[in-house]
Amino acid sequence: MTEDLAKIRDVSDTALWVAIYRADESDRKDALFHDPYARRLAGERGRQIVDGMRQGRMWSWPMVVRTQVFDEVVLATLREGFDTVLNLAAGLDARPWRLELPPATRWFDVDMPGMIDYKQKAMSGETPRCRYTALAADLRDATVRRKLFEEVGRESRRTFVIAEGLLIYLTPADVGTLADDLAGVPAFQRWLIDLASPPLLEMMQKRMQGPTGLENAPFLFAPAEGTDFFTAHRWREREYHSTMAEAERLQRTFPFAWFWKLTMPFMPKARREMFKRFSGFVVLERA
Repeated sequence: MTEDLAKIRDVSDTALWVAIYRADESDRKDALFHDPYARRLAGERGRQIVDGMRQGRMWSWPMVVRTQVFDEVVLATLREGFDTVLNLAAGLDARPWRLELPPATRWFDVDMPGMIDYKQKAMSGETPRCRYTALAADLRDATVRRKLFEEVGRESRRTFVIAEGLLIYLTPADVGTLADDLAGVPAFQRWLIDLASPPLLEMMQKRMQGPTGLENAPFLFAPAEGTDFFTAHRWREREYHSTMAEAERLQRTFPFAWFWKLTMPFMPKARREMFKRFSGFVVLERA
């Protein structure tokens, strides 16, 4: 393994990294989900990236929990009558192929041209379970982004937006303009995100150092005000799923979680409340 192949070159490479965690989970006898495409999509570079990280396998649990919770929320939301999913920075997400989606669902994957091309080649010959469309676009370009949102919104009655593993790599200003642009499309009624807290961001920056190239995909967004950040951008919290609580429910907790659970009742109230919002998965709705 060479250091160059194991190094994260940009944010798109993080999709290879996370796909390995989905592949490993799928191989378990007690797997929470099955993603038969994950190892193919991750490729050899995905494995080398994880192997090159300091305690790379240790970080699988929050990614596995996130995948399962997102699966559950997506399916529950579609059962409510949402007809469209807009998946921003879709990466190597294989939900259109692996989930039991309503066949009439319109699913739009949006990502950089290189990622879209890579994914389409890797999934060649596979049949999605819904009306699937891949859109190559650089979401950092406001003009391109707004035009894409307008076109998707025009063809939809109720759209569910997903941004999995995206916001943490954006600046607060960029998250704000993205939220504003999404709120500007009436059909975009709910938005599913994962959200970090400042203490989590600080911990990850310290622990995930080494020859992994994370300096090429730095963690940037963890608002101190939590979901209140989105209020000024016409979104409000509808559901909050604590990563730690969901990990316990799904039996995918982190090492020594038992000790954390044991000491929680003895912590000051402010610290207990902080841990409840240490990391989570949030469904936002139009305010």
